[in-house]
Amino acid sequence: MDQWVSARVNPTPAELETLREAGRIASKARNWASKEIKPGYLLRDLQEGMEAIIREAGALPPFPAQTSRNSIGAHYCSSPSDSTQFEENDLVKIDVGAHIDGLIVDTGVSVDLSTDQRWSAMILAASDALDAAIDMCAPDVDVEDIGERVRQVINSAGFRPILNLTGHGLGKWTLHDSPQIPNARIGIKGSLEAGSIFAIEPFATSGKGYVEDKGKPEVFMLERKPKPSNKIDMETLKTIQSWGGLPIARRYFNHLPKKPFERTLKELIKQGVLKQYPPLVEVSSAQIGWKEHSIYLGPEGTEVLTA
Repeated sequence: MDQWVSARVNPTPAELETLREAGRIASKARNWASKEIKPGYLLRDLQEGMEAIIREAGALPPFPAQTSRNSIGAHYCSSPSDSTQFEENDLVKIDVGAHIDGLIVDTGVSVDLSTDQRWSAMILAASDALDAAIDMCAPDVDVEDIGERVRQVINSAGFRPILNLTGHGLGKWTLHDSPQIPNARIGIKGSLEAGSIFAIEPFATSGKGYVEDKGKPEVFMLERKPKPSNKIDMETLKTIQSWGGLPIARRYFNHLPKKPFERTLKELIKQGVLKQYPPLVEVSSAQIGWKEHSIYLGPEGTEVLTA
């Protein structure tokens, strides 16, 4: 099929095996990063290390690997020259995925780099909420009921869920498909469908429970074809299009001349065809803990593809 067309995944047996393999690969990269990380390690090196593991195993990243620290909940992706290092007492969200022929899994874990495990309760709250949500998964379950259970678990641990971040369906060549799976009862309509693939990702915080865009975006996604323009470098455009409409990082394009690349990005953003993803930061600058798994809702029950 055309890579630019989204398709809900109700996998064939062969596609399910592909998804399981993608899940094993993403989990390997996640687990490597969670053990490799330490104060003094470059964020960019950890991100690129995960992506190397994914490629070496025969898959591709469906989005740039990300390492969001402390009050950043998601979307921190290093620039090509980023020299930021992990620091002692960081709370790090490691977000990684893998796809094979457009069949996507998405997973992540939080890591406490403090010497006194000061973030362990927050991390456990998000993990327990994820377990409780997975236990609820069945055909026709209302996504708001799952969100309410997530909220209850996180609140009972003394934290708040992030209300404007959600889990999501996983389509073929589509990272964020329906349904949205909230972290509380917030008015989202939808239910789980038999045969579907989706990601659940509870966020727990000591803050107000909302995130906002803050900082320079390093992640982009081409949503549709641009209008012809002499400001668009065709080599750059073809390279961006080769990702099939999935999110990309500026650091993917170090091999291209910088000025034509940046000029092309600017024009695509101006035309409204290139979506930007800035870091998402808790509005009161509070810490955030988080965990994510991809799920297959099959005839034998719930299967965690990224366990």
